[in-house]
Amino acid sequence: MQIIDNKARLISDLFCDGLGACIGHCPEEAIQIIEREAEPYDEFKVMQVLVGKGKNTIMAHLQHLRDHHENELLSQAIQYLTQNNIDMNIQEQKQMNQNGQGCPGSRPMDFRESKYQAVVSQETIPEGGGMTSELRQWPIQLHLLNPQASYFHNANVLLAADCVAFAMSNFHAKYLKGKSLAIACPKLDSNKESYLEKLKSMITETKIDSMTVIIMEVPCCGGLLQLSKLAREQAGRNTPIKRVLISIQGEILEEEWV
Repeated sequence: MQIIDNKARLISDLFCDGLGACIGHCPEEAIQIIEREAEPYDEFKVMQVLVGKGKNTIMAHLQHLRDHHENELLSQAIQYLTQNNIDMNIQEQKQMNQNGQGCPGSRPMDFRESKYQAVVSQETIPEGGGMTSELRQWPIQLHLLNPQASYFHNANVLLAADCVAFAMSNFHAKYLKGKSLAIACPKLDSNKESYLEKLKSMITETKIDSMTVIIMEVPCCGGLLQLSKLAREQAGRNTPIKRVLISIQGEILEEEWV
């Protein structure tokens, strides 16, 4: 939400997960949580609402999409404006889409579209070359990520327990390469209902191709696999799920499709 033309305007609910953390930040108590059946995100329907809020609100929405690298949605918004003969300096928006930069700490990032590479220092590897990070997006914590982000569309998803990457020395090369990542702790994390809804959204709306659930051998980790299977069952779409079990010393104990 932003104050635009002296009014509080909702410029995007694209990343709203129903957590309600924003409520405590509204000094006028203008935000509340309601329970309803949410439709899949539709940029054209969003634009139909925003055009009645004025040019500044539309511009703020376009800027929001650009800052979060939602280039496909930004193109749809511009298409809507063009088709409805709404003059919003479209060429300027296209240029902003191509060249825009944002704060890495406050917005999702899609590393597939950049030249980003994280290379481990040679000093940490006695033999061989540097190790390239296989991370394709940010954020990665399941509570923080948007299940409808572009990097989840038709993707192979890796859902990993928090401890796995610390236990496995070859986590990036063996399992992360070519996959979009989500991490969670089934024992310590709260609001697992939100996890279930996000996993269902990945299966039904983002239509992921597969999900690899990689967990530790400790009993509490099994909850992550159960959430994934329940999400698939409730979604009603037979998305392949692979279970990978890792020992506390990083060894692969079991690997199977479930």
